[in-house]
Amino acid sequence: MAKKRTQKALQPGVASSPGGGNRPSWTIPDCKHFTGYRPCFPGTQCYKACVSNDPIGTRILIVNLDAMGNVLATTAILPALKRAYPTGRISWITLDSASRLLSHNGYLDTVYVWEPETWLVLQQMRFDLVLNVDKSRRSGAFVAKLNAREKLGFGIDQNGAIIPLNSEAEENYILGLDDHLKFRVNTKPVPQLLCEQFKLEYRRDEYSLTLNTEERAFCDEFTRQHGLRSSAGRHDRLAIGFNTGCSELYPNKKMTIDQHVELISRLSEEEAVRLVLVGGPEDTLRNAEIARRVGDRVLNTPTTEGLRRGLCYINICDAIVSGDSFGMHAAIALKKHVIVWFGVTCSTDIDLFDQGLKLVPHDLECSPCWKNECPYDLECIKMIDLDRIVREVRERREAAGQL
Repeated sequence: MAKKRTQKALQPGVASSPGGGNRPSWTIPDCKHFTGYRPCFPGTQCYKACVSNDPIGTRILIVNLDAMGNVLATTAILPALKRAYPTGRISWITLDSASRLLSHNGYLDTVYVWEPETWLVLQQMRFDLVLNVDKSRRSGAFVAKLNAREKLGFGIDQNGAIIPLNSEAEENYILGLDDHLKFRVNTKPVPQLLCEQFKLEYRRDEYSLTLNTEERAFCDEFTRQHGLRSSAGRHDRLAIGFNTGCSELYPNKKMTIDQHVELISRLSEEEAVRLVLVGGPEDTLRNAEIARRVGDRVLNTPTTEGLRRGLCYINICDAIVSGDSFGMHAAIALKKHVIVWFGVTCSTDIDLFDQGLKLVPHDLECSPCWKNECPYDLECIKMIDLDRIVREVRERREAAGQL
């Protein structure tokens, strides 16, 4: 129970505000819980005395409207941000599709969904620090309208060009303009670049993603129902998940259906291994075709039950095989062993935090390319080392004592 604290007895009344309207003559509490809409805690009278004062401290807003995988990667800066501003109020604005990734995150005080009402509210507020992750005109224009003591990251100039807002952001900015530096020279993963551009201490903190109590219970029950664990909760089999799809923007981040069928057929011969298909709505038909071709050698999990349930299906697996996609980022965030192949994208962007294997086509001059379409007959996909994936699964099984 919170200890009762009384800042100052507040006397109801009105006074003229700078804008010509009326405002209370008493001091509005400097407290994270106070909204002015209803009592912070049931049965209390905040306007008379604050019963559990939690000062706002440094007011911070993160702007991150990029893809969901990028949002998960950005959560890796939250521990550093909390170390730098331990009493700060950390808010985050993102797209509705990504907002559920931030649910139950203990580092965040408020998550705002990108919509007109939110724009009005945030433009009226005052922040000490705004951190813009996105290299986009949309986010840059929005940040320009915010009232903040300091803005870091990226903005736009009078011609609509994206620009760095501070010198620390220049390295990350230049990487977007120089393919040689980005593809051949840079060795820093995205979380490190973000920490540096926001003047935060980089300690290789991992992603921050939290499953709630109901979701964890669902995972436990699902694994028991499908024979992945004994009644005592012990893993009887190593569950290997296949994240089969990727964003439609970069369709060549995924293996072919034939490759998945071959890989599943080979791994199904391994002892004490259970194979699982995971993915989102865009992967429904693809997963159904793979499941049709391999039969009961794979467990095909639902793909249309929503983002949070999709995270649960990834969480039931011990390891995930994936391309560089949202499923890979979710697996990293859930601290799974990740076996990921790269072709289109840069492997250096991704930190597996010593829990996985990167398959990179080092002998392919055109990789990485970040192209939506391949002019070279998908050589990077053809070069995926299925033998190495099989060996990695076998090594993981042996390391876990599954023989």
